[in-house]
Amino acid sequence: MSKRLRPGPTRLFLRAATALALFVLPAVLLAQGGRGRGGADSARALPVITDTARAALLYASIKFEDLPQANFAQQIAGTKRADSVNAAYSKGVMSFKRITYKNTLDGHEVPAYLWEPLVKRGPRGHAAMVWVHGGVHGQWGSGLLPFVKEAVQRGYVIITPDYRGSTGYGKEFFDAIDYGGRELDDVASAVDYLKTLPYVDPDRIGIMGWSHGGFIAAHLAMRTVTPFKAAAAIVPVTNLVFRLSYKGPAYQRSYAAESTIVGLPFEKPDEYIKRSPLYHVEDLHIPILVHVATNDQDVNYVEDQQLVWKLRALKPDLAETMVYVDPAPWGASVGHAFSRRVDNVTHERVDSPAQIDSWNRTWTFFDWWLRPYEDHSKPLPPVRTAP
Repeated sequence: MSKRLRPGPTRLFLRAATALALFVLPAVLLAQGGRGRGGADSARALPVITDTARAALLYASIKFEDLPQANFAQQIAGTKRADSVNAAYSKGVMSFKRITYKNTLDGHEVPAYLWEPLVKRGPRGHAAMVWVHGGVHGQWGSGLLPFVKEAVQRGYVIITPDYRGSTGYGKEFFDAIDYGGRELDDVASAVDYLKTLPYVDPDRIGIMGWSHGGFIAAHLAMRTVTPFKAAAAIVPVTNLVFRLSYKGPAYQRSYAAESTIVGLPFEKPDEYIKRSPLYHVEDLHIPILVHVATNDQDVNYVEDQQLVWKLRALKPDLAETMVYVDPAPWGASVGHAFSRRVDNVTHERVDSPAQIDSWNRTWTFFDWWLRPYEDHSKPLPPVRTAP
């Protein structure tokens, strides 16, 4: 059995010096009022942390393995249920199928749903829209089925991509999340798929999204080169620099360790600015509709008002904005789903005045810019009235 050697004088000195630096020196600096190169501020930067519970609460890791995880089997089962509901609801009303396409930049496989009119027109006969789901991790489920049906009845072809990081496709797909990064190209590449459909007019393609989906829609609308004719961003995430500060560490943990970010806004300010639509309004050159709610408890109005006001100031000829004051709530986030009030059993609209108004404005906006009707001499379908 080998004997454990006693450390020599040099090693003992180094251990003592380390102990002095870690424990004694901060105490001395505090006792002396922080004299030294940094003065009092330097002393305050080296506290002895005793409130470990608060320290854990404030901690946001930049290690990928510390990213929040999920029950992947449960998510996959949820996707299968949504597929079944979507197919049953669409039967006899509209064409529905699952598709996949590739991100044209890196080849990433993107699953999606495709909804179309049962009877197709001739070449380039249909306008189309890309609809984008929300969530830091989310998926396109069945919550917007009545609105999809209305869109198809108006003549639109609708594609709904589950971009990288979406739930329901297993761990690898979930871990590929790139919030405000490559997910944008996953969504934009849906246009290339739509162009393979001879009955879709590539010059009449729009995009619409909710929450994080609105964030993506706004980003793609504000690219200097965009394939979209018009865009709608409903209760959109707008400013990650502000949002991560406002929501705090519990929210920051979903971002800081992503492989393309690795840091918080104060560490990677340029990255978070690049990923925030608010800072790209100057590049907007297509029409955009933005609807927000003052009682939104997810994307709070203090965040959304920044985009609304900047659009009104810089792009009044392109931006159609509407602020709904305390609309009828729906779900735990109160006003965040004010225009997505849908019965989760019947999958039909549960209308409120604000929901009716928002969708009437949305249909009017897209009908004007995308012209989905085959015969433009016929009147538009009547708009809904308040219940």
